[in-house]
Amino acid sequence: MASTPPPFARFEWMIAWRYLRARRAEGGVSVMTWISLIGITLAVFALIATLAVRSGFRSEFVGTILGANAHVTLYSHGALNAAGQMERSITDFDAMAARVATVPGVIRAAPLIKGQVMANARQRNAGVEVFGISKPGILTIPGVAQSDGAMGDLDRFEDGVAIGSGVARELGVSPGDRIKLISPNGVKTPFGTSPRVKAYEVVYIFTAGRYDIDRTRLYMPFAEAQSFFNREGVADEIEVMITDPEAVDLKILPLLRAADGAVGVWTWRDASGGFLRALEVEDNVMFIILSILVLIATMNIVSGLIMLVKNKGRDIGILRTIGLSEGSVMRVFFICGAFTGVLGTLFGVILGCLFASYIDPIFSFVNFVMGGGVWDPSIRGIYALPAELNLPDVLSAVGLSLGLSFVVTIFPARRAARLNPVEALRYE
Repeated sequence: MASTPPPFARFEWMIAWRYLRARRAEGGVSVMTWISLIGITLAVFALIATLAVRSGFRSEFVGTILGANAHVTLYSHGALNAAGQMERSITDFDAMAARVATVPGVIRAAPLIKGQVMANARQRNAGVEVFGISKPGILTIPGVAQSDGAMGDLDRFEDGVAIGSGVARELGVSPGDRIKLISPNGVKTPFGTSPRVKAYEVVYIFTAGRYDIDRTRLYMPFAEAQSFFNREGVADEIEVMITDPEAVDLKILPLLRAADGAVGVWTWRDASGGFLRALEVEDNVMFIILSILVLIATMNIVSGLIMLVKNKGRDIGILRTIGLSEGSVMRVFFICGAFTGVLGTLFGVILGCLFASYIDPIFSFVNFVMGGGVWDPSIRGIYALPAELNLPDVLSAVGLSLGLSFVVTIFPARRAARLNPVEALRYE
């Protein structure tokens, strides 16, 4: 007694391959196969490219936030002073910073002075945000101390100020030049408060990677900032850096206990939470939209297979007559459709990975063709279009494309398998 051949036997692959190589008389089937192949390739390419850019945006945004800002900020809830005004200073900042630094996972805890002033140089003005910080503190800020294209000497920080590259460009200054800082809250006199004006040497210029940071930030030695803003003996905040910023929520309670006072906590997620949530919503929406695009592309497989089944009705009848089972016929046409899906997915993955890997020269070419100005960092916050190729993103795109390709192939394959051989050969 003859044994039943196993599923996806060699003869099934041979028949499927023969059907895929349509002859000139079956040109319509060939055209539909090419349309399906190109459609799936472009859909998978668009999905992988979008996922890579999405991952790049989030990584770049989070990286610049963590590279130039505190992971956690401790601030005072405030108390009324003798004049009846709300005072939010931290008086025991050294002791509080020392206690916070003992929390496991804390890299650094340092007091901070913050204020906003007007910077002036040679008739040019710019509004800047001053961060008063110690020299050891600024040396641990990656976006500043390890800045690409930095100019000047950060070791001379105690002799002047460090400014962002956007501030330097706005004022037209370079290391060694002097700038004036003008604060409206200056010296109190019998005639009122007079503005405070003081000149400082620019000893260091950094590029943190975020336009809004580089355009507004200025670092000043902590003691000098206390004097300039009339904050002697106090600090505005305690800046905390931790080893794992992604797990910052787990550090809130230990930090509050270590602070041992009426303080509040503000994390980097709180500062950028709205933007991150907007990115997540946009990511989900874009994935759904592009998934629909992949589905539309795979539906072309159905059209091609239905045309193939119609053209091969006589062949199907003969195959069934000589003993092929419904399952074998179904697998033959399933292979025809799945082959197109697999090949289109493979080409799409290759194109998507190449796009993500060479996005900088590609975008430079697009910018050149469009005459420049395609990317405005003042609007987008970062200086270039980022892309980060992650294996989970590629696997999700591949799984989605192959899954849809296999599912939509089942219907026309079953239709071919259930074709009555008598009806197929009646008029032959």
